[in-house]
Amino acid sequence: MIQIAPFLTSEANLLADISRTTFAETFAPVNTPEDMAIFMEQQFTAEQLKAEMGKPDYLHLLANYNGAPAGYLFLKKHSHPLLQQSAALEISRIYCLQTFQGKGVGKALMEYALDYAKENELPTVWLGVWKENAKALAFYTSFGFRIFGETDFMLGNDLQKDWLMSRNKVG
Repeated sequence: MIQIAPFLTSEANLLADISRTTFAETFAPVNTPEDMAIFMEQQFTAEQLKAEMGKPDYLHLLANYNGAPAGYLFLKKHSHPLLQQSAALEISRIYCLQTFQGKGVGKALMEYALDYAKENELPTVWLGVWKENAKALAFYTSFGFRIFGETDFMLGNDLQKDWLMSRNKVG
């Protein structure tokens, strides 16, 4: 059974652990240890994540699978300039631990994000995804996301390119 609930600020260490583990599982095999270490220290410390948790219009959600932490979702209520609209929801992070992949956790997190957008009258959901991440691209495409642009992404000292993808008319 999959349960999704907001992270509490007291769970910042758990969020940092899941963030680091899922990011490493996905990207460490194709990036240098140095770039990974720099990025992790910039993005995934408990202090950094706790600061994010305190911001308005930011939402961090934990997915549990049969009571075990399995993944998380980070949503931001804001748009992207290329969308040329103000009402949108960004899926800033959606990660599932490898142990739980294929068990519906990612799907449940995505459905939560789409439902959240509908409930909050945000007609567009968007995200950035590394151009080389074929598995994630296929997942997002299966939910109706389409490419609308590209952006730079710094992973440590490595400048990478991400696709910007969106899905309109949520609901």
